Amino acid sequence: MDLKLQLLDSFPARGSDGKAYKVCAYERLRRDDTVHDGQDRWLSTGVTEYRLDSGDQIDARADGGMTVLHSGVTLQRA
Repeated sequence: MDLKLQLLDSFPARGSDGKAYKVCAYERLRRDDTVHDGQDRWLSTGVTEYRLDSGDQIDARADGGMTVLHSGVTLQRA
């Protein structure tokens, strides 16, 4: 399945390391293979993915907490 990310929002966050970060929220889209008109059509998967502006993935929890996966730095929305 082909996936594509569409930027929804971005916001500042403060890390447990004291640094400032920019968090980007993306909607995951999948290619709609039911339409064969030669144009790319994309449908929402209903999944929102969070990443730093550098591209590093973030684990976002329901309680609003976020952790940068590769470093373990926790983030709080500023």
